[in-house]
Amino acid sequence: MLATAPNAEQRVLLQNVSWQLFESLLTEMGESRSTRLAYDRGNLEFMTPLFEHEEGKRNIECLIDALLDELGLDRRLAGSTTLKRPRSKAGKEPDSCYYIQNEARIRGKTNIDLETDPPPDLAVEIDITSSSIDKLSLYAALGVPELWRYDGTQMAFYQLQEEKYISRDRSVTFQFLPPTRVDEYLQECRSLGVMAALRQFRTWIRENREIPPQG
Repeated sequence: MLATAPNAEQRVLLQNVSWQLFESLLTEMGESRSTRLAYDRGNLEFMTPLFEHEEGKRNIECLIDALLDELGLDRRLAGSTTLKRPRSKAGKEPDSCYYIQNEARIRGKTNIDLETDPPPDLAVEIDITSSSIDKLSLYAALGVPELWRYDGTQMAFYQLQEEKYISRDRSVTFQFLPPTRVDEYLQECRSLGVMAALRQFRTWIRENREIPPQG
């Protein structure tokens, strides 16, 4: 069960919403907004992130950027761009998403179409309050290979296999990284401050990057 935290997110769920209405709402609402939408076969959720949610998201983004920098990997940050697959009646605006393995394939593109372009290699989802939409099923319908999901207490890593997510004890993209190390880093952000936590994390990367993955 996900932890509840009234200062993390506000959610509204509408049912029996057509795909056409979902598309119209995206157009009318535009991109300059804080509210994020998730659409799953007629269910439409509006989520407004509050402080705890956004703090967790930003700190995780800093951690991912540190990993990419230390490992010399390029990336394209797609942020909360709208991911859509009309055939699956699936749409989601993640908290953050990245092209890493497929960065070269979408380099220079100003519009992503999942009918012809690959989905992001990694998506980050913060769900501190309970959502009425099955996020694992929704991201699977969008074809995202790796999902990180944080519930305010613990990070979980998932890998897409045969259209379903399986839990992983190491990241697919960063194979030496367990989810527990992300939990430790987020705790350090609260106790030491973000920059001190990042410095410690970068040291940890240099010491552990060659450790072979377990399991």
